[in-house]
Amino acid sequence: MRQLQDEGRRGFLRASLTGVAGLAAASLPGAAQAAPFPGGRLQVWSCGGLAEAMQPAHAEYERRSGAAVVYTGAFAAALGKSLLGSGSTEVFAGRVLDLAKKLRAEGRMTYFKPLCFTSYVIVTPTGNPGNVRSVDDMARKGVRVAMAPEASPPGGAAVVGLLKKAGCLDAVMANVVNPGTCVQRSVEAITTGKADAMIVELRVTRLPQFAGKLDIVEIPAGLFPPPPLTFTVGVMQEARDRALADDYVAWVTSPEGQAHFERAGFIPAISPRGQELVEKLGVKDV
Repeated sequence: MRQLQDEGRRGFLRASLTGVAGLAAASLPGAAQAAPFPGGRLQVWSCGGLAEAMQPAHAEYERRSGAAVVYTGAFAAALGKSLLGSGSTEVFAGRVLDLAKKLRAEGRMTYFKPLCFTSYVIVTPTGNPGNVRSVDDMARKGVRVAMAPEASPPGGAAVVGLLKKAGCLDAVMANVVNPGTCVQRSVEAITTGKADAMIVELRVTRLPQFAGKLDIVEIPAGLFPPPPLTFTVGVMQEARDRALADDYVAWVTSPEGQAHFERAGFIPAISPRGQELVEKLGVKDV
């Protein structure tokens, strides 16, 4: 997998991986401590987009804590709607800051912390045969663009917003071949060479079915639509063992926990870039 543009951002990705992973590795000796919650059980819901990070993170947390994590990953808006109604969980990691704030305002969530952020890139077939090196290149005549404009939010809407901000929505849409309704199925048009370029979240390139099968072109962060960038994690009022729920949230926001999100293609909230986004987007429980 190659990254073709924006050396500064690429440098950040390498540096942040080293930074958070290094911090996590440095704290491993502490893992020899006795499990503090033997026989405990914690119910965790999250946005489905976090699943590839949550699953290995939970395996490690269970080893360290002695507690079992009962995990559900699904469409965040549906989970949020459920939690604002009769739904119940003990910890919720949702997408979009406004959802966390609404759960707090409704008295459903006790507190939340910034968890991680997503980012967007252009993916091409390996070797970049279409020579696509920027969002503007996707508007070039003859470039075949893959897109899933009708995918569940934010999959399609976020990309449309990014292209609007770049000022090339209509021209890029004119190059879309076979508009899809599922982001991952549309990415297959790139891996099979049926399309030249597609805008996706960086995390999608880390999925096992796509790893090593795509080239990556960085997109300036200023074009990213703000609402879908933020993921938070919070303790809900229904937490039966508050100490366990607090410990879980503290761990997933620690260097050890954050390393899993970095490996899955997210920007950890504790990384320098994550801290910049916390301030810029106002991801604070106030």
